[in-house]
Amino acid sequence: MIFENRIAAARQLAEALSDYVGRHPLVLAIPRGAVPMATVIAKALKGDMDVVLVRKLRAPGNPEFAIGSVDESGWVYLSDYARQAGADQEYIKKEVADQLETIRQRRDHYTPARPPIDPAGRVVIIIDDGLATGSTMIAALHAIRNQKPAELICAIPVAPPDTLRKLQDKADRIVCLSSPENFYAVGQFYMSFPQVTDEEVIATLTHSAPSSKNQ
Repeated sequence: MIFENRIAAARQLAEALSDYVGRHPLVLAIPRGAVPMATVIAKALKGDMDVVLVRKLRAPGNPEFAIGSVDESGWVYLSDYARQAGADQEYIKKEVADQLETIRQRRDHYTPARPPIDPAGRVVIIIDDGLATGSTMIAALHAIRNQKPAELICAIPVAPPDTLRKLQDKADRIVCLSSPENFYAVGQFYMSFPQVTDEEVIATLTHSAPSSKNQ
């Protein structure tokens, strides 16, 4: 399955998630790519939209390859191949510190005037534009699970089968539109896959800021 762009993928995901209409879900995007998608989905499901801030831990010499991830609290997920990728304890410690600083900066820039929306007791749907290793989604699910949502859903347009297997016990439900065996990168499944900028994220979050009763 090839998606025209993120918005087209989001509309298909919203349709797959239509049973959550009327349950006022909290739709959380993993920035930056999933932010425009979460806006579409939250509107379709009549819910709220926010971000969950996590960062992948980059492999030495190969920043596009994830060896793990870290969430906003500092919790770290390490893949079983992190050491094989050349990441020793000192490298991991520095990489975690660097990514936590990026998370801190993003929180300051993205939602400076309000705290994150509280997911406790709510249906929470975490969105990404696709998964490769699944590292950032694992951190996102862990971060939100600790905040005691009523139900936790992982929703993505595309991910390889082995990544979906890693997520099975980390979400109450996984919605994935396509799970091809021949998977090289998320972008191969989109006709148009431009980078989403920080400015776009900030504009989206400012526009979709919830009322105080939902925070």
